Amino acid sequence: MEIKVPVLPESVADATIATWHVKTGEAVSRDQVLVDIETDKVVLEVVAQADGVMGEIIHAEGATVLAEQVIGHLNAGATAAAAPAAAAAPVAAAPAAASDADEVLTPSVRRMIAEKGLDASKIQGSGKNGRVTKEDVEKFLSGAASAPAAKAAPAVAAPVAVVGDRSQKRVPMTRLRKTIANRLLEAKNSTAMLTTFNEVNMKPIMDLRKQYADVFEKKHGIRLGFMSFYVKAVTEALKRYPEVNAAIDGDDIVYHNFFDVSIAVSTPRGLVTPVLRDCDKMNLAEIEKAIKDLAIKGRDGKLAMDDLMGGNFTITNGGVFGSLMSTPIINPPQSAILGMHKIQDRVMVVDGKMEILPMMYLALSYDHRIIDGKESVGFLVTVKELLEDPTRILLDI
Repeated sequence: MEIKVPVLPESVADATIATWHVKTGEAVSRDQVLVDIETDKVVLEVVAQADGVMGEIIHAEGATVLAEQVIGHLNAGATAAAAPAAAAAPVAAAPAAASDADEVLTPSVRRMIAEKGLDASKIQGSGKNGRVTKEDVEKFLSGAASAPAAKAAPAVAAPVAVVGDRSQKRVPMTRLRKTIANRLLEAKNSTAMLTTFNEVNMKPIMDLRKQYADVFEKKHGIRLGFMSFYVKAVTEALKRYPEVNAAIDGDDIVYHNFFDVSIAVSTPRGLVTPVLRDCDKMNLAEIEKAIKDLAIKGRDGKLAMDDLMGGNFTITNGGVFGSLMSTPIINPPQSAILGMHKIQDRVMVVDGKMEILPMMYLALSYDHRIIDGKESVGFLVTVKELLEDPTRILLDI
């Protein structure tokens, strides 16, 4: 049976063989994962269509392949029992070969080889029919003696002293990392990117979570986190500032009448941005469940192309890694991205009095070609006001 590359999405031209999980001659079972194939966005798994033995691997790890290209063969219905027998054949033939070699050696040469503890098969004979002579043995001994000296010579000529481990490791970039690099460079070179900052008092949301965390989890089966509040606040702000929810397409501006928000998720393979669709129609519990499902898929490498396609606006939360402030980069073709950061206690002045409050910086990076300063600042202030008074999210005011 042929092992083929799956059909790739229209936006993906080719793929790379990431990992072969089986070797030639190894027994496999139906639905066992044979190979992982990496595209620009997701990893596709190719499974065995039947029980059998892995045959020839045509394309090794790291090879670039196309859709439906044959990359290997599976011997369906075969067993791996024949493989050890085949492997044993050369071993069985080895003593015969050794005995043949002994027959072409004279007694004196055989005794000389035995005294020196040499391997006769490694000595090249110059006599008749390849017979090994005493001169061949002496030549072999002199060559072996000079080899260590030759290897030691460069060491004497190197005066530089190396202290500690200064080794290097070179590995090729994964397709996902290449794509991330290209898209970030594209965003930097093709947009008039600008970042505006603000700060938000997170105490109201933290008090709300503390008060209703147990009841919320008991009813909905999911913990109440911060991301659901961020998504709801962003969705409401996008309704008020449609330019932020738009994109440039050539000489046109495309205004989206739906609210699909991308969430930046860190995975072992790199940063991906799966999409929460129709966020305006979801409540807090539904948002939390959707985010958890996408995070698990990202961690396990199970994200599908549909999970990553689209998105009108991106939220990234560097605060989970301890970032206090950053300038996030736009995710093309989107026009803006909101960066959330670490919540940290700071002394703030409230009604003329100093209070210690949990504060967080907000950073909005936007494409100045489509979004003016007034809209960007207004959008960020709206997000700030909704987060500082979360009841407004529920009351839609």
